[in-house]
Amino acid sequence: MLILNSGGTFNKKYNPLNGELEVPFNNSAIEEILKSTDFKYDLAGVVYKDSLEMTMDDRKRVANIIMESKDDTFVIVHGTDTMHLSAEFLAEIFEDRKIVFVGAMKPFEIDNVEASLNLGMAIGFAKAVKENGIYICMSGHVEQWNRIHKNRKFGRFEVVV
Repeated sequence: MLILNSGGTFNKKYNPLNGELEVPFNNSAIEEILKSTDFKYDLAGVVYKDSLEMTMDDRKRVANIIMESKDDTFVIVHGTDTMHLSAEFLAEIFEDRKIVFVGAMKPFEIDNVEASLNLGMAIGFAKAVKENGIYICMSGHVEQWNRIHKNRKFGRFEVVV
């Protein structure tokens, strides 16, 4: 299994100089969560951006890493606003992999419970799922990418039937 970090709110940190939440150019939030496991996961930073700033080139970079990897199972930490776009893009390319997108509505730095729960669920699901596909793990749900969406009004992900 390979965990890919593409930034997003999950990773954001408060910058005391400008008062903004910014995506740092590191994997520190994910590394902090993974310290609690007895297993060494492969982790790579790919794109360090808010998901609203992600471009098609960024999505292609993620796809190329997956294509060239010896792994067949991936967890992608991604911003929640456009994870469905990245999931749809990867669904058009990969049918022979297990890819789980995960994020957080609040940064790990602000609420480490939500981010930790989401990442833990995504890793556990990725280890257990037998069927290849593109999944989203958010708000206590793990579903095929096109069966879950972000409800901006209520600030959570919901299963679509």
